Amino acid sequence: MPAAKKKAPAKARRTTHRSKSGKKLYAVRDSKGRFVDIQTYERAHRADLRKKSKKETEAAAAKASKSTATKSK
Repeated sequence: MPAAKKKAPAKARRTTHRSKSGKKLYAVRDSKGRFVDIQTYERAHRADLRKKSKKETEAAAAKASKSTATKSK
């Protein structure tokens, strides 16, 4: 019997709002509907771009190991 896969935690859903000055905001709520985190769209977007996906990380690791194997020959 194969081992059960661990389920990844659910991604926090962000709802959009606007500030008084008109800037776009992202709000994250908890299970009870209370605000947990409020960020400007600009900051949240930059953070999303900085964070690498699992596939990107694996691809970079595979590329690095491939290049080191080639150099050792």
